[in-house]
Amino acid sequence: MRIGIEAQRIFRRDKHGMDFVILEVLRELQVIDLTNEYFVFVAPGEDVCLESTERMHVITLRCPTYPLWEQWALPRAARRYKVDLLHCTSNTAPLFHAMPLVLTLHDIIFLEPRQHSSKSWYQEMGWHYRRLVVPRILPHCQRIITVSQFERERIVRALNLPAGKVTAIHNGYNTHFRSLQKRDSATLRRYIPTDDFLFFLGNTDPKKNAERVLQAYALYLKESVVKRPLLIADLKEGYIDDLLQRSSITHIKSHLWFPGYIANTDLVTIYNACFAFLYPSLRESFGIPLLEAMACGTPVITSNLSALPEIAGKDAILVDPYRPEEIAAKLILLETDRQFYRTQQDYGLKRVSHFTWRRTAEQYLELYRQMLPPSADTDDSK
Repeated sequence: MRIGIEAQRIFRRDKHGMDFVILEVLRELQVIDLTNEYFVFVAPGEDVCLESTERMHVITLRCPTYPLWEQWALPRAARRYKVDLLHCTSNTAPLFHAMPLVLTLHDIIFLEPRQHSSKSWYQEMGWHYRRLVVPRILPHCQRIITVSQFERERIVRALNLPAGKVTAIHNGYNTHFRSLQKRDSATLRRYIPTDDFLFFLGNTDPKKNAERVLQAYALYLKESVVKRPLLIADLKEGYIDDLLQRSSITHIKSHLWFPGYIANTDLVTIYNACFAFLYPSLRESFGIPLLEAMACGTPVITSNLSALPEIAGKDAILVDPYRPEEIAAKLILLETDRQFYRTQQDYGLKRVSHFTWRRTAEQYLELYRQMLPPSADTDDSK
């Protein structure tokens, strides 16, 4: 087959979850699939992180906006390269296309009620775009991939889709996330001046639960003898100030470090150095960061909601993310019970063995094979 893959944002420098998912799958497909031919459609960017090979062609499409790139440039390129199917990997797809369509629908959070709008203009516009496009393209998808059984059940139920149309394929994690024998102090000092701290990977999306994390941290500071500082990724000072003022905990600001975006290549250093990783999201369809932290031997405090128990497993530290006192109590337990801390380290290292990008890519490939036209399938079996 000639398989078209939408990977629009993988060349941007500040990559996030969906970008890494398809990037890692493509790297694995380059190794394991020596039969099909791939056409990977990307937008220009500074981080050229995937090179063309004999059977995988990386094609850069230039367009001024995301919607125009997806709705005009992408289907036009797919027709030009005569792909047999088009796999769109980031929740949305062209409304008009001339070939079978596979869609990765990571979640349907954008169709669910919100507590409040996002402070980020980019995220807010993306939310409205998905609400407009997704319901209109689903009837035209031959197959839909999502990333957990939790999300699959929600999609089938909420959108009234045939169960056989939606397949759950777990994500993996990059194997450069591992326990390090020696810390990279130079990298660490770019973000925080100490070797012993707590880490929260958030953003302005309300589901990341940043306000309650800060409330939990304030409670932790009251009880802790050590009083480890908190490193916060992906949040600007002004946004943090708003949250602190709203919760009347501005006094904790001196314990916070907020360097902004942390490059994925630097996260392995951060995970290895931090005492514990906080990931008590209100809503996740998967949760790659908790696997990354576990793979580095770092205990993770995560949520008992959405897909997080499915990914973290039953013996993980699962808390009610709406109760800051629960989050704080688990931090204190990790700090005061050394045996509990070691048990969580060992548990995380074992848990991540269930998730690999090779396994994810193999399942993608099997789904593509299931979409072979009958004549091609017959020819292949001769």
